[in-house]
Amino acid sequence: MKNICIIGSGSWGVALGIHLATLENNIKIWSFAQEEVDLINNERKCKFLPKAEIPSNIKCTTSFEEALEGADFILHVTPSKFTRDILKQYKHLVKNRPVIICSKGFESGTLLTLDEVFVEEAPNIKLGVLSGPSHAEEVSILMPTVLVVASKYPEILSLVQDTFMCETMRIYTSSDVKGVEVGGALKNIIAFCAGVAAGTGLGDNAFAALITRGLSELSRLGQKLGAEKDTLYGLSGLGDLIVTCLSEHSRNRKAGKLIGQGLSLEEAKEQVGMTIESIDNIEVAYKLKNIYGVEMPIVETVYNILYKGLKPTDAVNNLMTRDKKSE
Repeated sequence: MKNICIIGSGSWGVALGIHLATLENNIKIWSFAQEEVDLINNERKCKFLPKAEIPSNIKCTTSFEEALEGADFILHVTPSKFTRDILKQYKHLVKNRPVIICSKGFESGTLLTLDEVFVEEAPNIKLGVLSGPSHAEEVSILMPTVLVVASKYPEILSLVQDTFMCETMRIYTSSDVKGVEVGGALKNIIAFCAGVAAGTGLGDNAFAALITRGLSELSRLGQKLGAEKDTLYGLSGLGDLIVTCLSEHSRNRKAGKLIGQGLSLEEAKEQVGMTIESIDNIEVAYKLKNIYGVEMPIVETVYNILYKGLKPTDAVNNLMTRDKKSE
């Protein structure tokens, strides 16, 4: 039994909390919103996970001091755009405890991966990264899930495997922190594109091509950023790409689908009602591809849809009529 602090009360933070609580760990979740604290503590519910029931050994608080008190380790599970600001508020309380980053994305202003944000703000913290094909909706009701944890610290790899693994969750280990980070961030972009494809009524042939060629783009940029190719074709890259592109649970896919159906970006955000990591990540990937000189026609096309008024139907034609290439 361990005492675990989770920073972030969104769907993924709460789902991980439920999983760990069912394994008889004590969980404290930090939330910025008193409304969410009251819902979790008093009604044992999460507004993002209507089918989930929250065990009694989960407590929620708006106090960093209370959330971190007695914790053996910390899971950081906030939207990427809030990571730095929230870390600044609790980093002085971490001390020698490991932090596992469970968020996915880049910091849009700096183009940094989240592990790089942590290193800038708190260079002495021992870090791990947890990612892979996983929807909070399924983890929260204890459906089988397989994830990968990456860290340069062997003791963190062992800690996560020993704490998380059971008959409903399997954990693989990796030393490629950058690969696990980049795979989890970039796959959201292709999932958004998959939603656009679904919204415009494209068939299975085009969908399969989009995932395959999208993975190729993800891999090219990822390797430029320091990721290993095998990692990007593993759980945190290909695995997460498949589940996010195919599932109706995916908020990134849903947002893309709404835009494919003709809604504006703001209308899509309002309907989804949750953080859409792919929106910021598309802009980051577009800037990174230009910096590193990487050919990414799918990323460039979806950027033009979002920010330059390109119609989704015209985008399909543009991609299909590109110059001849070899695979």
